[in-house]
Amino acid sequence: MNSHVGEIKRNYILSIAIIGALFFIFGFVTWLNGILIPYFKISCELTDFEALIVAFAFYISYTIMALPSAWVLKKTGFKNGMMAGLMVMAVGTMVFIPAALTRTYAVFLTGLFIMGTGLAILQTASNPYITILGPRETAAVRISIMGICNKLAGAIAPLILAYFILGDGDAFIKNLEGPDDIARNAALDGLARRVINPYLVMSGILILLGFLVKLSPLPEIDSEPEQEDNTTTAKKSILQFPHLILGAVALFFYVGAEVIAGDTIIRYGLALEVPLESAKYFTSLVLTAMIVGYLAGILLIPKIISQRVALIGCAILGIVFSLLTLFVPSHLKLSMPFIDLMTFEKVTLVIPYTVLFIGLLGIANALVWPAIWPLAIHNLGRFIKTGTALLIMAIAGGAILPLIWGKLSDSIGSQQAYLLLLPCYLIIFYYAFRGYKLKTWK
Repeated sequence: MNSHVGEIKRNYILSIAIIGALFFIFGFVTWLNGILIPYFKISCELTDFEALIVAFAFYISYTIMALPSAWVLKKTGFKNGMMAGLMVMAVGTMVFIPAALTRTYAVFLTGLFIMGTGLAILQTASNPYITILGPRETAAVRISIMGICNKLAGAIAPLILAYFILGDGDAFIKNLEGPDDIARNAALDGLARRVINPYLVMSGILILLGFLVKLSPLPEIDSEPEQEDNTTTAKKSILQFPHLILGAVALFFYVGAEVIAGDTIIRYGLALEVPLESAKYFTSLVLTAMIVGYLAGILLIPKIISQRVALIGCAILGIVFSLLTLFVPSHLKLSMPFIDLMTFEKVTLVIPYTVLFIGLLGIANALVWPAIWPLAIHNLGRFIKTGTALLIMAIAGGAILPLIWGKLSDSIGSQQAYLLLLPCYLIIFYYAFRGYKLKTWK
């Protein structure tokens, strides 16, 4: 009996470890956008709005492909679906090679869309998998552990890519001011080709991981009978679940706020004339703050606070840090020590206070996804795969809201553009306070 219990425990831990590795991949690929945006802005000579189409191309794929992903999972199951997602991502990373050789922004965006498509399949499989893998009341803890894997990768990823493609960023930008058009284009062509080797390596890793997942002992979980009561049985449409629909709306604005914080912070720092040598760490600052938030969630949920209370606290913190970002003078700066997560060397960053508050939004954002997800899919029963796809579609917030930020930044200024964050956190607060418990629209 004890050996059987021990085997179940070992399989449980191994399953969490494998899904944790996948979440590490999510984070690594996703948060590369933080450094790709300034990189494309330089190499393809773009405005803020044009550069933020990077986020749009990547995240809009979730909306377009989420329902097809649910269909794929119904045919393949969770495990084979995860393998398929990794393979599609590998195709997307390989598209970066012809894009770099031609310095064609549209081809880069195509690669990002394909990568996002693979991630949509992977996330549609892995998010409900980790939620269903254990007790519902500890789902936020498991998702928080996955979040640490995700954000640790996200903190490292832009530093690694920056090392290969923008290691001489400040000097490169300065040198572009002098050459004639022919020399300038040659320099920019060379800059574009710097992504080839990193993305070739990523392609190989994704393909290898796909085969490893296929061969792994991950159990296939049947989610269909999950907590279906009489009320759920009587429902005929996914639209009859207000707590799910409002959860998707809250996730839309949450992902938008998260991507604005992580993907615009470097660009905002450069707009405040912070040297790229310091600014390249800013996305990692956001992700490090998120790791702190996830660790707090693991310690506090559900022993001290519930998932819902954590969600309320995150929304309030988001509102406070957004207001500080808007109203603290942007010229006020501080120097602070920071550990380079690639080299583990101590560096001193020059950080405007407003940039620091954007970084601290990572703490506010950390527990939103882990808290909303189990609240939104509760009691969906046979609708769970479609409901999961709907929540994945909400990641489109990361496509649309950063574009709006980019347009506002070009027209009214980068600092004022962060006004967009306030309605995001107010909507999250509403869901945590009331929206999650609505069972009917009446």
